Amino acid sequence: MRDIRIAAVQFEARDSDKEYNLGRIAALARHAVEQEAEIVSFHECSITGYTFLQTLSREEMDRLAEPVPDGPSTQRLIGLSRELNVPLMAGLLESEGGRLFNTYVAVSPDGFVAKHRKIHAFISKHLTCGDRFTVFDLCGIRCGILTCYDNNLVENPRITTMMGAEVIFAPHVTCGLESPMPGRGKIEQRLWDERRRDPVPLRMEFQGPKGRGWLMRWLPARAYENGVYYVFSNAVGVDYDTIKTGNAMILDPFGEVVAESVALGDDVVVALCTPEKIEQSGGRRYLRARRPELYAKLVEPLPAGQSPEINPGWRIHTAR
Repeated sequence: MRDIRIAAVQFEARDSDKEYNLGRIAALARHAVEQEAEIVSFHECSITGYTFLQTLSREEMDRLAEPVPDGPSTQRLIGLSRELNVPLMAGLLESEGGRLFNTYVAVSPDGFVAKHRKIHAFISKHLTCGDRFTVFDLCGIRCGILTCYDNNLVENPRITTMMGAEVIFAPHVTCGLESPMPGRGKIEQRLWDERRRDPVPLRMEFQGPKGRGWLMRWLPARAYENGVYYVFSNAVGVDYDTIKTGNAMILDPFGEVVAESVALGDDVVVALCTPEKIEQSGGRRYLRARRPELYAKLVEPLPAGQSPEINPGWRIHTAR
């Protein structure tokens, strides 16, 4: 790894409006480059919109989806990357061989670099889960991608790190969701609509257990326990029937937040990531202390007839 400046971006995407969303990606990427960012990352399904996918039929999703990397959105992203001379990462709905994926793409001025198909896809029954981890070289660093729910299972960032990742990009659309946890739940749209007139109530929600407070329960741990940089991007504002909290941030291998957004709207944060923290981190020592001969239980197959259950807390809570 080398010294590198990385940007995490948050913005309010519009459902199914690729033209608008790509326009915001272009504007915010330029803003990040003005801050000397060398890689710019956006949130999950930032090109298409996300939560509204649960309302779409298979035919509607097929119309929204594109091949990767040959589809128009990935090609637009490559063109923007060449114009700005920095790699970009963003999410969309991918179609391939009659299947649909929640896919996150990385491109550079030289073209398509990599794509990650969300391993734990759940927002729509029409989505197929990805079947592999994604690690690749970019700008002199080893990068991994884990999309939203992928980060909830500790095995995923551990394996991604063991495959060589020094920086894990974690695109999300999260927070402001129903939950049995104390203090969590939805955020009233009224607070978002009145944020300029009275920002304090919304800021309290964004920084409290519905937003940052929940993230701080687990996000620093993922960075710390693996000794990696974590780049968290997220939607902000209206996302179908929820208000998302942004909270874009970059964490170092000690689990410390080195840059974060407190904006009540579209924003860019940039942090300098340096190599010495990786080897100094406890997480790298813990990787070397592993006892794999004791871990057979981790790879036992599920009982016959049982499939992986990908069930977010908000879905369980609202079903009751």
